[in-house]
Amino acid sequence: MKMFKSTLAVVTAAAALGLSGFAQAGATLDAVQKKGFVQCGVSDGLPGFSVPDAKGTILGIDADVCRAVAAAVFGDASKVKFSQLNAKERFTALQSGEVDVLSRNTTWTSSRDSGMGLVFAGVTYYDGIGFLVNNKLGVKSAKELDGATICIQAGTTTELNVSDYFRANGLKYTPITFDTSDESAKSLESGRCDVLTSDKSQLYAQRSKLAAPKDYVVLPETISKEPLGPVVRKGDEEWFAIVKWTLFAMLNAEEMGVTSKNVEAEAKSTKNPDVARLLGADGEYGKDLKLPKDWVVQIVKQVGNYGEVFEKNLGKSTPLEIDRGLNALWNNGGIQYAPPVR
Repeated sequence: MKMFKSTLAVVTAAAALGLSGFAQAGATLDAVQKKGFVQCGVSDGLPGFSVPDAKGTILGIDADVCRAVAAAVFGDASKVKFSQLNAKERFTALQSGEVDVLSRNTTWTSSRDSGMGLVFAGVTYYDGIGFLVNNKLGVKSAKELDGATICIQAGTTTELNVSDYFRANGLKYTPITFDTSDESAKSLESGRCDVLTSDKSQLYAQRSKLAAPKDYVVLPETISKEPLGPVVRKGDEEWFAIVKWTLFAMLNAEEMGVTSKNVEAEAKSTKNPDVARLLGADGEYGKDLKLPKDWVVQIVKQVGNYGEVFEKNLGKSTPLEIDRGLNALWNNGGIQYAPPVR
């Protein structure tokens, strides 16, 4: 879910926290290394993306992106701490320096990337807004939702996108907003609303937590583009490059067939020049990022390549059962693509 709260309001909030220009350029890596861990902002509980298990360990693809950053910087994926943030507080937490990176199912938009003192470092998951309904409603398409009561999480782009969709299709609806996604889902389950709307990935996640998941269906329509990815403060190119190339390294590793199981062997014996550059066997590409020579080896060994992380957290073997779809690699029917390490 993604916040469309006015830039003015966010800037005002940032000013109240005593910020100047939102960020101090070049300071993040030094601060992270000094304290010995990456402080990562994640959601307040979204299965598949970031949710605590029974032991309190945060699991999910967003959390694993932060672990990968820690593996790149420290050679240790465990050197990360998580701040669980709701949609309203996430940007202020990053702007103020409370977190070093925000990896929280957040949509990349022009205003967020230009007017909030923030910058997106890539796309972890290509998503879009959809609708979740109870099968007993008898609805097969979003265009049959005229007059429906719809649960929406407050402070998100979903509010605006749903309004645009219903207006464009000549439909009426009654919105009911909630501060958290769990509140929205419980209201759908209790019958307070007819429909739950959010990013489709979040709908699958929320459905998995309902008492009877198979009683609910995600309608076929996708009404918006929601590229979700990690965010850092603008003005710190050094840290931006590290987070960006961490994600790119995971994608390149999958494309080259480098996995958590074979990465060490490949680093020692590969004959493929692209793999050799990626894994530090040829060249000094980590040095450009102020990272160790084996930074990609540590990412893949400890966290996995992009495909491994996707399947572990979101794939067919999980309760979410999400197809790769657009998130497959560019050479396998999707649009996930990373520049080369060279």
